[in-house]
Amino acid sequence: MAETPVSTSSRRVFSTAAATSAGFLIVKPGQVKGSQANSALTIGLIGCGGRGLHDSGIAAKNEFARIAAICDIYDDRLAEGRKRYSGAKEYKNYKELLSSNLDAVMICTPAFLHPEHFEAAVNAKKHIFMEKPAGVDPKGCHRIVEAAKRADKSKRITVDYQQRYGTEYRKAYQILKSGELGAVKMIRAAWLGGPPPTRSGHPQSEEKIRNWYFYRETSGDIIVEQDCHNLDVVNWFMGGHPVKANGYGSRAIRTIGDVLDNLSVTYQYENGTVFSYSAHQFGRQTYQDISETFICDKGYIQTSRRGYTVGRDGKPPETVDTKYDITQDSVNQFIEGCRTGKLENAAFHAAESTLMAIMGREAIYSGKEVTWDKLVKS
Repeated sequence: MAETPVSTSSRRVFSTAAATSAGFLIVKPGQVKGSQANSALTIGLIGCGGRGLHDSGIAAKNEFARIAAICDIYDDRLAEGRKRYSGAKEYKNYKELLSSNLDAVMICTPAFLHPEHFEAAVNAKKHIFMEKPAGVDPKGCHRIVEAAKRADKSKRITVDYQQRYGTEYRKAYQILKSGELGAVKMIRAAWLGGPPPTRSGHPQSEEKIRNWYFYRETSGDIIVEQDCHNLDVVNWFMGGHPVKANGYGSRAIRTIGDVLDNLSVTYQYENGTVFSYSAHQFGRQTYQDISETFICDKGYIQTSRRGYTVGRDGKPPETVDTKYDITQDSVNQFIEGCRTGKLENAAFHAAESTLMAIMGREAIYSGKEVTWDKLVKS
């Protein structure tokens, strides 16, 4: 793992750490304490909201895993978890769950809590599956990185940037990296779609947790909480982060909270490659596009959760479809890796992509160009 502090020579930090975490460390199954290859992985869920129940629901369908504990601060969310996982032990304090004899934990709490919960899970020496993003500010991302450096090397750490685990995404990555399309000359990506659901019927004192997605301090804004998926794909395919960003955004129709509902950011990588990004949450009836496009010397490749299309000079485009929720890939590979010793520490590239999103956000908020080096030192 990289030992250089994240606040210095940032490209060295993340390129070294990402190189370490990109490949898998194979550990003999017998060395994976508490999760032998012939036993079910016991998992504790922290956060019984919609995403937590979705991710854990995939895990519960895996014959080699069992949701053995659930945790939430709200009784109604615990009740929802109880309906799904009869017999699971219940907690309201995540520290008590982490002190129990579980093999693994799924962290599906509001984004601003991820650094705290991740650090505690590392200290408890659990296998960790955490929802993205890594945090909502540079301080939180630094905390993730420092905890990841101390993590037990016999434990798997997966962050749910699920494109990295999707079958077609991995095929598209190999096509781009093979060189057959030539060098990447320009990139565009977008998340133009609808908003998440809003919750009602709770006391005002609970608003910023119940509807945490719609507040900057709890979600980091839409580019950090949602759009980080696209940005992570681009970082993955490019092998690193951009060096600067400029951007604009506004609230054109949104009335809840204080996050944006549309934005545009232009990033530039160290080699000069320009990446144009746009996003909105105007609703399901307007124009939609959730994809990444890499325009190269000899063609292009466009990726999305629906599959990929590759266009080669002089040939008709070829499309390969994805017909399932690729979150299944990230969750099931996590379980298999924990059980068999195919380990990774994805916290490093998760923090890098989250910081890229934060860089774009700060460019929007400030109306000025923001550089990577200045951001990670903040």
